[in-house]
Amino acid sequence: MTVPSGPTPPTPPPPVPAASSPATPPTRPAPPPTPGALRLLYGLLLRAQITRARVIALLALGAVGILVGVALGQSGRSDDAFHAARFIDDFGISLLVPVASLVFASATLGDPNEDGTLVYLWLRPVARWKIVAAAALSSFTVTWPIVTLPLVVAGLAAGGGRDLVVGTLAGVTVAMVGYIGLFVALGLRVKRALIWGLLYIFIWEGFVATANTTAARLAVRSYGRSTLSAISGADFGLTQIAAPWRWVVPLGVALVALAYATRRLARQDIA
Repeated sequence: MTVPSGPTPPTPPPPVPAASSPATPPTRPAPPPTPGALRLLYGLLLRAQITRARVIALLALGAVGILVGVALGQSGRSDDAFHAARFIDDFGISLLVPVASLVFASATLGDPNEDGTLVYLWLRPVARWKIVAAAALSSFTVTWPIVTLPLVVAGLAAGGGRDLVVGTLAGVTVAMVGYIGLFVALGLRVKRALIWGLLYIFIWEGFVATANTTAARLAVRSYGRSTLSAISGADFGLTQIAAPWRWVVPLGVALVALAYATRRLARQDIA
């Protein structure tokens, strides 16, 4: 006997696929850093700074210093060493070092910023601090031999000895570090940085900073002069900065100024 089967159960509907979430647009990867970027920028900025007019003008100024040193050496004074050190202070650290540093350092990023070519450096996939560091290093590389070698020759010709040579090398280097940091930042910050820099050199450091001790400590020149005086043994009757501050402060000034330049380069609009 056959038992009748019941009704066939309905077939369940196929599962509805879950709604897929909208696809996230792919993120554009950041451009990879350029290998050896600091070295490449250093070479580029170094070549841009070495112009015939700048080098000839500063070499001529150094040659004048050598001629004056020769004249002092032939004067036959009994205190030739003191007068030689005083000449290095007045002509070298007070004039040649700041002016030469200003000419090169302010133009490194200042000239491209004014003529609109800085955008080509700004668009490169490199950290901004590398651009600023390359500017400072290239400025120091050009300025140091142009300034230091004539001053050493002038000091020797004027009757200075080994202590004056060492003091000149140290004093010039200390002052130049501070000046280059300041003037790289100045060239990026203002237009016509050469004029503003000369006003700082001749008005603030030349007059205001000689008024009292507090003002003197706010001038880069004072630290180079103190270094020269301490090593050469010549007392110029000026404000003396004790060690190690006469070396530490110019380095700190340079680092702060270059940090400011890096921040400004990262935030300013490049036309």
